[in-house]
Amino acid sequence: MANIVKKPKKTKKIIQNWQVHVLASFNNTLISVTDDKGNVLTWASWWSAWFKWAREATPYAAQVAAEQAITKAKTLHSIEVVDVYVKWIGSWREQAIRGLISWGVELRAIYDITPVPHNGCRPKKTRSL
Repeated sequence: MANIVKKPKKTKKIIQNWQVHVLASFNNTLISVTDDKGNVLTWASWWSAWFKWAREATPYAAQVAAEQAITKAKTLHSIEVVDVYVKWIGSWREQAIRGLISWGVELRAIYDITPVPHNGCRPKKTRSL
C-alpha cells in the first residue's frame, strides 16, 4: 500500500512589516503579499479572479485581484498595515491600490519602484546612402 503523505497545516505568521507588490503591466496585473524579507505568502492575478483574455487588462480585474490577495492574507495572517510597492506603468495600478484600501487595510507608504533607464539603449547607426 502506498504511503500517505500529510500536508503540513498552514500556520499563522506573526510579522510586523507586510509588503504588497503590485506589478501592473499593459497585459497583466500581479499582486503578491510578502513579509519583510520578501517571502511570498499569498498572491493573486487576473487569472485567479477568472478574468479571461480581453478583460484581463482592465482596471476592474486589477481591483478584484487585489481584493482576493488581501482577503487571503487577512484570513491566513490577519494583516492590518502594509507597505505598497508598485511597478510598471499600467493604467490600473491606482485601481489595484483602491482595491487594497476597500478591504480595510491601512497603507503605511506607497513606493513606485518602476525601473528608469539612466542613459537608455545605444541608438541605431545613421543610414548612409
